[in-house]
Amino acid sequence: MTEGRHPVSPSPMRRAIARRMSESKASAPHFYLSTDIEMDALLTLADRRNDGRPRETRVTVTAFLVRALALTLAEHPAFNAAWNGDVVESVDAINVGVAIALDDGLIAPALLDCRERGVEDLSRGLADLVARTRAGRLRAPEISEGTFTLSNLGMFDVTQFTAIITPPQVAILATARTAERAVVRDGQLAIRRLMTATLSSDHRVVDGVGAARFLGTLKGLLEAPEAWARR
Repeated sequence: MTEGRHPVSPSPMRRAIARRMSESKASAPHFYLSTDIEMDALLTLADRRNDGRPRETRVTVTAFLVRALALTLAEHPAFNAAWNGDVVESVDAINVGVAIALDDGLIAPALLDCRERGVEDLSRGLADLVARTRAGRLRAPEISEGTFTLSNLGMFDVTQFTAIITPPQVAILATARTAERAVVRDGQLAIRRLMTATLSSDHRVVDGVGAARFLGTLKGLLEAPEAWARR
């Protein structure tokens, strides 16, 4: 053994993650597109919605992201699909997986049937999902039936990152910290709260134009949330 090195056997979860992510990266031709999204309107809406609420009942930004993703996936169903062998399987249900960090790894259980669920319902469902994930009480469909995944590191000092697609899904969205940045509006310098979102897509199933349109729809929703985030 080399001096100073201390081999540690990975946990079963870490071994499973390593296997699945290696298989995904090796077999799926990933490509990546990013966009900056102005979050001022959404954060103002969230603050208004949460005013006076106890912390445990507040609507989270992640819930808004999941709701916007569900609406985007309904408009762009090619991203709500699975690659199985040489066949692309379209999926009617929109089940958005959310990456949750555990002590020995990362898991992305799904919020099921997101198509018709409002932000309030999704926020409650997400809190319940996180609690049951950490308690080891997930249901089988939440583990196996995700159709798209969100990896949100907005709570950390991360400005941008890319994520590896969870097989057999065909895309994953990585969202980073929202921070004040200088932008130009009508020839004038302004300060906006921006979040960088990066979409990783499987080039066997979708292409760059489709991914750009997907991000455009998502950006439009997040920058104008009043019409869809009322409930």
